[in-house]
Amino acid sequence: MSHFGFYGPMRQPPASAPPAYVPPKPQVSYIIDCIHEYTYVWLRGGDSFWFYPTMVDMNGTTGYRWSGSFWYYYGFDSRFIEASTCPPIPTLF
Repeated sequence: MSHFGFYGPMRQPPASAPPAYVPPKPQVSYIIDCIHEYTYVWLRGGDSFWFYPTMVDMNGTTGYRWSGSFWYYYGFDSRFIEASTCPPIPTLF
């Protein structure tokens, strides 16, 4: 059985922590390219954090923000984003 919220299927937070590094800030970025990916976000005003976006539309961005020890549901106005990146996650393969 699938659960649906107002904007579509409800997603669970990622099962694991984000990468343990801060990726380089890109010159050009679009958070829509990072849906359902570990994403590092820099907001205007200086705040930056790991985020797992599950929805982006003209009203804002929602998903899960990393606290340092767990994911919690979070949303914000996309106009506050200075830059975002979803770098490839290194694997052992």
